[in-house]
Amino acid sequence: MQVTFKIEYRTIWGESISLSIKGEKYPMNWTEGNIWSLTLDGLKATDLNEYGYLLIYDGLITRMEWDKHHTKLDGRLKSAEVVDHWIDCPIPGCPFPMKHSAEKFDRAGFRGAGVVIPIFSLRSPRDFGIGEFRDLHALVDWASATGQSIIQILPINDTTRRGEWKDSYPYSPISSFALHPLYLHLQDVGIKETATFKKLQGELNALPDVDYPRVFKEKTALIRKAYDTRGQKDLQSKSYLKFYKDNAFWLDEYSQFCAQRDSNEADYHRWIQYHLDKQLSEEVAYARSKGISLKGDLPIGVSADSADAHFHPELFNLDSCAGAPPDYFSKDGQNWGFPTYNWDEMAKDGYAWWKKRLKKMSEYFDAFRIDHILGFFRIWEIPIKYKSGLMGHFNPAMPYSKEDIYRMGLPLEGLFLEDPRHEGCYQPMITPDTSHLDNWQKDRFNDLYTDFFYHRHNDFWRRNAEHKLPELLSASGMLACGEDLGMVPDCVPGVMDHWKILSLEMTQMDKGHAWPYLSVCATSSHDMANLRLQNAEAGKGDMPGWEVRRILWEHLSSCCMLAIFPIQDWIAIDENLRRKDFENERINDPADPNNHWKYRLHLNVEDLLSDKASDLRVQIEGLIKDSSRYN
Repeated sequence: MQVTFKIEYRTIWGESISLSIKGEKYPMNWTEGNIWSLTLDGLKATDLNEYGYLLIYDGLITRMEWDKHHTKLDGRLKSAEVVDHWIDCPIPGCPFPMKHSAEKFDRAGFRGAGVVIPIFSLRSPRDFGIGEFRDLHALVDWASATGQSIIQILPINDTTRRGEWKDSYPYSPISSFALHPLYLHLQDVGIKETATFKKLQGELNALPDVDYPRVFKEKTALIRKAYDTRGQKDLQSKSYLKFYKDNAFWLDEYSQFCAQRDSNEADYHRWIQYHLDKQLSEEVAYARSKGISLKGDLPIGVSADSADAHFHPELFNLDSCAGAPPDYFSKDGQNWGFPTYNWDEMAKDGYAWWKKRLKKMSEYFDAFRIDHILGFFRIWEIPIKYKSGLMGHFNPAMPYSKEDIYRMGLPLEGLFLEDPRHEGCYQPMITPDTSHLDNWQKDRFNDLYTDFFYHRHNDFWRRNAEHKLPELLSASGMLACGEDLGMVPDCVPGVMDHWKILSLEMTQMDKGHAWPYLSVCATSSHDMANLRLQNAEAGKGDMPGWEVRRILWEHLSSCCMLAIFPIQDWIAIDENLRRKDFENERINDPADPNNHWKYRLHLNVEDLLSDKASDLRVQIEGLIKDSSRYN
């Protein structure tokens, strides 16, 4: 079918309109009357089920429509003309440039409250030593009963390599699409609760924390048993065949990768993902029925030992690792161990891999946290031969030539590292040794250092992010929040504000400005101490419940769109209910590269709905109602 698209739009000099359809952008032509038009051949009627228009300036997307166009055409037609109008937000006062999957986020002035907890940290007597997707059911009931509107979790992708403690790190997935097998509820796949099962279940659930290697060994053995019993029957079902059809683009690669790793059959891993998707999807539907949105977490990286890197090595720089320079979390910087992205290669197909990744996430989440959003501006890159984050450099960057440095009267030794992406060019070290310099040389190097790390790249990195972020945001209707803490270039807030990406605000990492409406405020993150531990580290001992309540109220009464607190801090209000050994409530220590991600609630999630927790529920509900954040 030949289709001519027309839309009226008054542009200014340098602007143009492009049609976005089937994941591709097509520049349109201007005609008299501010009409932009384009004729495309070979379209199907179904191609018009979802498309849109983009405002382009200087090669960058500068504006998107509020919603997609949905045009129905008779598939028997040989040609057709479609006349559209630009879709603007119909909601007065709504700050967002695009429609979100959860309507409440688009409500003018909406303010909500929520809780954050990793799935592995949930606890229920039905579990098998680790939290599961099914535990979300009771957590949703608790959130609903207290007036919360959102539940945030950490990444849920598969991180399995050998079933060791290293696999507990949720930010190094072996697939950007596959869910973690350990979050599977065994009873749903036919495992009987025999005496032997209950005994082992009781032992694992009685542990104060997750024993990751043991849980992996015991649980995977039972999953295999379930597959051997019913796997082939499930793989012939209509529901599985639909799941496979919708997910084959990643499922085949992932299952082959896992089968080769474990010397077993690919169908086994497809079957696991089918049941994980079924269980999580049911809990997502239940949450939405209760007015609760789920917020996911998008890891900035993917493991070098992953299905993604194995089948698409061209998308990654496998000669380096991503990390972070020295900051609040680690004085020596961080080496996260996963490769950086080859953005130039990704751009060739319009960042298709990223778009598929986000579209898959949107099946489960109405909002998402962009882990280390700075990675879309620039990344701290460490050559694979080094371990320390202190030996890193920015990528991309505008380094100095050797001649430039010598003309400034500065030596290379102790001050600069060669940029592996620009042969013969150098970046200043993040922790230089200036002891051998004359005073005038120290002054000159300090000026260069300040310029390089805080000024030189602002426009360069801004344009770098503006090529990527609009493309990614358009792939789903999820509300986006960017983790923008640490060493943040001046260009970041402007880009986030333009595309209405919520910032992350924390008292411990004060940015020197009042918290804006388009933000998420929190008392801590998975990389930080919770409130009681913060108090202890400050030499003040344990924090009384009334003080916890006061601090939570300060956050709730702020103008921030969302106030989301670790479940440890919510529970800390009640001195009778909270964990006594609060020193063990911290989820991660970023200064420790061998940290075990093992924290688990000391209570069953169901206990939060019991009579003994009634006072806590009343207090939380009161705080949320009084702050006008009630769901």
